[in-house]
Amino acid sequence: MGEPQKGSRIRGSGARRKKATSRRKALIITAWVAAGVVVLGGGGLGFIYFKLDGNLKSVDINAQLGADRPHNVDNGSMDILVLGSDSRAGANSKYGKDEGGARSDTAMVVHVYKGHKKASVVSIPRDTLVDRPDCTTSKGANAPGAQQAMFNTAYETGGPACAVKTVEQMSGIRMDHYLEVDFAGFQKLIDDLGGVPVTTSKAINDDKSHLHLSAGSHTLNGQDALGLVRTRHGVGDGSDLGRIQLQQAFIKALITQVKHVGIFSSPDKLYSLADTATKAVTTDSDISSVKSLASFADSLKGIGAGSTKMVTMPVEYDPADPNRVIPLEAKSKQVWAALKQDKPIPASATKGSAGDKGDAGKVVTGS
Repeated sequence: MGEPQKGSRIRGSGARRKKATSRRKALIITAWVAAGVVVLGGGGLGFIYFKLDGNLKSVDINAQLGADRPHNVDNGSMDILVLGSDSRAGANSKYGKDEGGARSDTAMVVHVYKGHKKASVVSIPRDTLVDRPDCTTSKGANAPGAQQAMFNTAYETGGPACAVKTVEQMSGIRMDHYLEVDFAGFQKLIDDLGGVPVTTSKAINDDKSHLHLSAGSHTLNGQDALGLVRTRHGVGDGSDLGRIQLQQAFIKALITQVKHVGIFSSPDKLYSLADTATKAVTTDSDISSVKSLASFADSLKGIGAGSTKMVTMPVEYDPADPNRVIPLEAKSKQVWAALKQDKPIPASATKGSAGDKGDAGKVVTGS
């Protein structure tokens, strides 16, 4: 079936939506690990750069989008679109059937402020209805735009460049870099790190994500960490918005753990982490070598969990379909304007947003 043209309103069935999102909400986390691991290794990677380079996959976003992009504001800040795709190809087949395409089930715009000592992260719910622009795929094919399409169809329809173009159209901000995370390596990365210490304020039990945690302190291995960031029914009101809050809390715990892992004394551990991390990500062509990725990651090493503000793009539930959300335009403009001006996101921008309600994000804290 051909892609719906502009003017059509795209809505997937509720059943399909739940199937597509029940397992893969953690993908952003792998990108933080990948960056953190490369930073920790730094120049110590030395002679293994060449071998690790072979692990990395990249896409030339600049070539695909050309000049049809927002002005690049050169104020010392940096904006990165981090996506997690739900492809079932290759090693990911164990997570479900490959239906011939991939979607961006997790999307975050990471804004690194001038000086690179703090950051703001804006999560974009995958079910947000947006006006998707016309795109050109990596193979040169035309991917027609559509009005009121789910955000994650941009990636499915036109690949990484279309996802970037959609975010740039929504925000008015040019993305400096792109990172895509493959969730197949997520569990191994957490295990290689030695687990992530967290404290849960209450018990979490979710048979669907195979997670059962008592209230208290835990060091989550890869399997439990994956279950935690997948769970929707075990925390909050069962919505994807609540799950985003839980993921944001876990990411902060993970950032702290990455900074505390001592790997200089163990070359084998360093290599194992770097090998897993570089296999797990796809980057834009500007950071498509281990050397350039290390330089990129080194510029982020001064940012800790305490200096990272995480919010969800202001949204409300679509009155026509409670399984979809629509942007709160005025408040969303506040968020994007703040980042464009390299300023903190004002509290008023997220007040009243459906993504800012509930206490799912308070269930988990770093230990």
